Amino acid sequence: MSDSTLTPEQLLHQLQWRYATKKFDPTQKIPTATWEALEQSLVLTPSSFGLQPWKFLVVQNSQIRQQLLEYSFGQTQVVDASHLVVLTIKKATNADDVDRYMQRTAEVRQVDIDSLTGFANVIKNFLANPHNPDFDPDEWATRQVYIALGQLMTSAAVLGIDACPMEGIIPAKYDEVLGLTDTEYKAVLACPVGYRHPEDKYAALPKIRYEQQEIVTHIA
Repeated sequence: MSDSTLTPEQLLHQLQWRYATKKFDPTQKIPTATWEALEQSLVLTPSSFGLQPWKFLVVQNSQIRQQLLEYSFGQTQVVDASHLVVLTIKKATNADDVDRYMQRTAEVRQVDIDSLTGFANVIKNFLANPHNPDFDPDEWATRQVYIALGQLMTSAAVLGIDACPMEGIIPAKYDEVLGLTDTEYKAVLACPVGYRHPEDKYAALPKIRYEQQEIVTHIA
């Protein structure tokens, strides 16, 4: 274990410290190195089969963020936070996406792509002939992108950075503003990231959680 590893107490302290920030301080910006680490936390997010059916848009343009405010039900986090991440999914994930992932796998692990044919066929069969007759590739991709959201929020908390997960947006309008409408991607949710405003009253409120024994069951 390295000296820089968080202790269990430190981890829990940071998770207690974090909350869905309602008011950001627009004068505070995340340092470049810290932001680069948070972007890498998104890149490192696990996904089913490793397919990564997503793209993360970091919206820095203030005029675009002002446009998004209207389609965020007036939630000012989208304009006040240091950074705004819009999490999107790849629409209709298919065999071509699997082939692309196999190419990347062969490149990174320096293996013959033919050796990956069996694995590729398993994934393609999952997408083309799912066991669940109600399988929807976009719904599946949406579940994956929520893993990325959790990874971003936890990573931010560990680094002492505030975040606010936001489902309260109009995705189709986000797509229009961000130029996604005629692309392979569509917005699912947003996550402003930055520093809490000292006047955000929600920062000091205790968390409302059920007792651990009510929601965690050990099966021996």
